[in-house]
Amino acid sequence: MVKRIDASVIFPRKTYRLRLPSRILTLGRRTLIMGVLNVTPDSFYAGSTYLDSPSAIAHALDLERAGADLLDIGGESTRPGSDPVSAEAELARVLPVIEGLRGKLRIPISLDTQKAAVAEACIAAGVELINDVSGLRNDPELADVVRRRGVGLVLMHMRGTPGTMQQGPFARDVVNDVSIGLRAALRRAMEAGIAKARLVIDPGIGFGKRYEQNFELLARLPELARLDVPFMVGTSRKAFLGWALADKDPAGKRTTPCPPEKRLWGTAATVAAAILGGAHIVRVHDVAEMAQVACITDCIIAESAGHARRG
Repeated sequence: MVKRIDASVIFPRKTYRLRLPSRILTLGRRTLIMGVLNVTPDSFYAGSTYLDSPSAIAHALDLERAGADLLDIGGESTRPGSDPVSAEAELARVLPVIEGLRGKLRIPISLDTQKAAVAEACIAAGVELINDVSGLRNDPELADVVRRRGVGLVLMHMRGTPGTMQQGPFARDVVNDVSIGLRAALRRAMEAGIAKARLVIDPGIGFGKRYEQNFELLARLPELARLDVPFMVGTSRKAFLGWALADKDPAGKRTTPCPPEKRLWGTAATVAAAILGGAHIVRVHDVAEMAQVACITDCIIAESAGHARRG
């Protein structure tokens, strides 16, 4: 006898409309791909870094052609152990790229920043979404900039700061900790007058979590749907993948971590898992490859939904 498979094991993703200054993005009908463009000299993955404006602009256009739905530009590294940079240094890195993309890039630009001054200048140059890894904890003026300018906002969960986040202590219940932190971030945003239709949340994979906890978060992503806000997941080439894919000694103990350059297929597995868990946006370095992963995973979700309707 063939056992019937319950289609409900695939999480039914809710549809949202994200309001940006120039357009409304529908989230949930298919997975949107956010391409990463770093203009920092100390990113954990050298393959995503473009230090001069012409090469950064060219790569941004390449990411769009490869299938990116959004572009996320960062001028300050948030890798574990990184040090903050001044607003002036961050602006010197990102603003020429954003200005150089004006009239060339058709997809919305997101800016990965925690600073109100940087956000203000870059929004004036065309940025439509602010990606704040601090969840409005670092700069109290950032929320006001977002509200006044009417841009979107990604609120990410992070324990501590990039410089301290992997030193612990870590949460006992990571999903509960992330949920509490994201609820607080949403409260800060809405108390500042930012419309809920402009908000996206991010559980902060790799930010202040033990390596194992990142896999637990991916396995329990549907629980974040209770917050009733679209969510983005970024797993691309991160250290927890290097730990899981590490070489092992004869006793089975992990020794040498797999380097970022060899984490493409590990990333692909987590991108598929994130989408099956309900993610609306995936933030990735390898847009062409992950666009294929998202397309096929979306096909599985569509068949699951159709199967459920047919009974």
